[in-house]
Parts: sequence; C-alpha cells; structure tokens
Amino acid sequence: MEQKRQKFSEIKAGLDDAESLIRKMDLEARSLQPNVKAVLLAKLREYKSDLNNLKSEHKRLASANSNQAARDDLLESGMADAMSLHGVDDNISKSKKILTNMSRRMSRNKWIISSIIVVLVVAIALILYFKLSK
Repeated sequence: MEQKRQKFSEIKAGLDDAESLIRKMDLEARSLQPNVKAVLLAKLREYKSDLNNLKSEHKRLASANSNQAARDDLLESGMADAMSLHGVDDNISKSKKILTNMSRRMSRNKWIISSIIVVLVVAIALILYFKLSK
C-alpha cells in the first residue's frame, strides 16, 4: 500500500515537472519568428492536451486507490466492531443469567419471610389464646 502511495507521488511530481517544462517551451516558442512559432505552438497544444489527459487519468486512479484504501479501512473497522459486538453479546448473556438468579432469590426470600411472619403470628395468637383462656 505504501509503495502505491509512493508511486502516485512520483507520478504527480513528474506531471508537475512536465507542466513546468511545457510552460517554459510555450514562452520560448512565443519569442520565435512567426513561421516557426505557429508550428511549435500547435505541437505545444498537443502536449498540453496529452498532459491534461494524463493528469485526469492520474486523478481517476488516485481516487480509485483512495476509495479502495477507505474500503479496506471500513472493512477492518467493521471486523473489529463485529468482534467487540460478540464480546458484548456474551456479557449481556452473563448479565441476564445473573439477573434471573437474583430475581429467583428475591422471590424465594419473600416466601421465606412471609412464612416466618405467618408462623410468628400464629404462635402469638396461640399464646394469647391459651393465656387469656385460663
């Protein structure tokens, strides 16, 4: 991936150099005699056209490359997200089991306390009955 970026930057530098050279050639051609000037300017227009085509091709390839890099980054982050989601699912399952057990214990404790209260009330009622009946 790094090699591609390096090659793209080398190509970009080459295109910039070519554009600079064409500008210099244009200035030189304009300073020549009219009969030579027309021929050279026509050739320069061809060169400029070719250079513009190369630039647009470079931009298209660079954007396709950056799209691929972005796609790869998204894919990697998506995989990381999927792995973290699996971990979250496991934690949710454990939490659900813990909450279910806590709920059962609460219900069982309520029944035990209720039973103790009923037994105590019955015992107090029996004690009062036998104390007051004598």
